[in-house]
Amino acid sequence: MLRIRHEGPFVYGYNMITSIDEKEDNTMMDFGILKIKKGQIEVDKDDKERVFLLIHGEVILEWQDRKETIKRKSCFDENPWVLHLPRRLEVKITGIAEDTEICLIKTINERDFEAKLYRDKECISEERGKGTMNETSTRIVRTVFDYSNAKYSNLVLGEVIDFPGKWSSYPPHFHPQPEIYFYKFYPENGYGFCQLGEEVYKVKNNDAVKILNNLSHPQTAAPGYAMYYIWVIRHLEDNPYITPIFEPEHLWVMDKDAKIWPNK
Repeated sequence: MLRIRHEGPFVYGYNMITSIDEKEDNTMMDFGILKIKKGQIEVDKDDKERVFLLIHGEVILEWQDRKETIKRKSCFDENPWVLHLPRRLEVKITGIAEDTEICLIKTINERDFEAKLYRDKECISEERGKGTMNETSTRIVRTVFDYSNAKYSNLVLGEVIDFPGKWSSYPPHFHPQPEIYFYKFYPENGYGFCQLGEEVYKVKNNDAVKILNNLSHPQTAAPGYAMYYIWVIRHLEDNPYITPIFEPEHLWVMDKDAKIWPNK
C-alpha cells in the first residue's frame, strides 16, 4: 500500500512505518517514529546513515564527545532540530519532556562523513507560491539538507506546512527517486488529500505515504486545518535528487500574470 494509515497515538519506543527490507513498494529507507517519555533512554548504533528529526518535545542528545539539549514545542510554528549521523556512530537519547516524538530515518550509505546537528536557526525556511495562483498554493517549505550542502548523504530532508485550504507540491511534479511523506494536522482531527498519479488518498494525523515510480504528488489541506508533513527523498545510485520534474501542462499557473478565473 502506498498510503500507511495510523490510528491513534504512537506507543513509547520505536514505531516502524516503513522498512528497508520490504518486498513491495520499497523506498530503500527505514522510517518510523521514536516516542520517548521523561527519563526514557534510547541508544542507537546501526550500520546505516541515520537522521533524527525532532517533531516535538525535549531530549538530551549524546554522541562522540558532544552533549546537546534540544527542544521544540510545535512543528507547525518552529523550525526543526535534526541530528544527522553516519553509519556505526552511537547516539544516546534521554527524554526530558513528558512526551517527545522524533522521526527516525535510516538508509544504506557506505560513505563515512562527519556527524552534524542542524539547529533550528540553520534551517532554510521559505514561503513558496506567494504572489501566484491567487495565493491558493502559498505554503512554508523548510529544507534541512539536500544535495547542495550534503553531497555525502543518500537522503534529502525537509518539512512543509500547508495553510488551511491550500495546496503544496504544486504545480504537480514527479521524480524517479523514492520519497516518503509523514503527516500531522492542527487541530489533530484534520485531514487533507494526497494525489499519487491518478489516485487520490485521504490523509489524517500520523499517516504516511510512499511516493514511487515517477508518480506526481500534489497535496491539499482541508479548510480549517493546517497540514504538516516531513518529506524525505532517497537518492538513487548515480542519479541523485536535484530538482523535481513539473508536469508541463500545469506550469502556466506559476506565471504572476496568469489570468485565472474569474479574473480572465
